[in-house]
Amino acid sequence: MGEGYVGIEGEATVHVRFAPNGAVSEIGARPPGMTPQEWFNTLSRSCADCYRALPGGRGLFKIESRKLIELQTHSKAD
Repeated sequence: MGEGYVGIEGEATVHVRFAPNGAVSEIGARPPGMTPQEWFNTLSRSCADCYRALPGGRGLFKIESRKLIELQTHSKAD
């Protein structure tokens, strides 16, 4: 899945794809050690206002690149 980085000052797009049962099957920019669902939950808690639902079981987050990097760095699965 692609996610667009526009430098550290720009905005990143994180694409999400859902399974028919509503679980997250794919998500971009996921830190190592996190499941797709865990990463989606993290982004949803921190950036809910940045999420946009799309048709066909898809969605996307448009997040400031700095915020995304911060979340990736501090969001490690235990």
